[in-house]
Amino acid sequence: MIRRSTSLLTVAVISLFITSCLPSNLGSSDFRYAANKIKLTSVSDLYRFFTYNEKRYPLVSAHRGGPAPGFPENAIETFENSYRHQPIIIEFDVRLTKDSVLVLMHDETLDRTTSGTGKLSEITFAALRKLRLKDSEGNLTAYRIPTLDEALQWGAGKVVFTIDVKRDVPYAAVIEAIRRNSAQAYSVVITYNADQAAAVHQLAPDLMISASIRSADDLLRLSDRNIPDNRLLAFVGTSEAPTSVYELLHGHGIPCILGTMGNLDKRAATRGDTVYTGLVEQGADILSTDRPIEAGRALHAYRNAHKLTSPFVN
Repeated sequence: MIRRSTSLLTVAVISLFITSCLPSNLGSSDFRYAANKIKLTSVSDLYRFFTYNEKRYPLVSAHRGGPAPGFPENAIETFENSYRHQPIIIEFDVRLTKDSVLVLMHDETLDRTTSGTGKLSEITFAALRKLRLKDSEGNLTAYRIPTLDEALQWGAGKVVFTIDVKRDVPYAAVIEAIRRNSAQAYSVVITYNADQAAAVHQLAPDLMISASIRSADDLLRLSDRNIPDNRLLAFVGTSEAPTSVYELLHGHGIPCILGTMGNLDKRAATRGDTVYTGLVEQGADILSTDRPIEAGRALHAYRNAHKLTSPFVN
């Protein structure tokens, strides 16, 4: 009888240990675990973190920060909500106010995402600060439009940012903000063609760039502009990329971002979240998604199954 009780106690202890190592609420829409910080202290760390190898650590990128009920897009409170669940890349958008303050906003106009109306570029920052942001369901929240400086300060030692610089916003102003906040180690500037990428690289040769690369010709155009491979993340589009594209980019040590927002997210919602792990197995290294919780749960299981770790995630 004593032997049986001891055995049961041992099983209970082992079960408790295993459970403590797993995300809580794994089967629900919510999950979180302790190893969620991406700590990068130098641009050299950033280069190492994003250099492809066969044991790479696949990640979720929260499109517009991961908006959800109660959490507006492009808000620091939303970034915090996304970050507390998992190690994550935060994608956000930058625009310029009438008085040249860099703020986070996707649309040209305020109507869809705030309590205000009209063009953001025609309104001063002081006036913008009085507005409230709407969540993903259109409900007003208590949250306000953040500045780029505030976002960069929040992200240190927590996440990596990919920064979508909207039309008419000078790259030089965004780069100045990155340097002012010593955020080079965790900031990546998004570009959409080789000329934009070259402009950013000329202004800041140390910064990493997200560039649209969907073919060998796209990569050649970047090489012709003397952008080193270790400064690049490749955005391969919003539909499944050919294996040849993944192999080409991985051969250069360049990790690949696949945009799942849209059709691929819808496919995962219909067929199951193993769609996300299938995309990683095909070659995607980062999934830019509107479903960061669901994609994150799938990638967490994938990393555990393949025993994938990173010295920069803890």
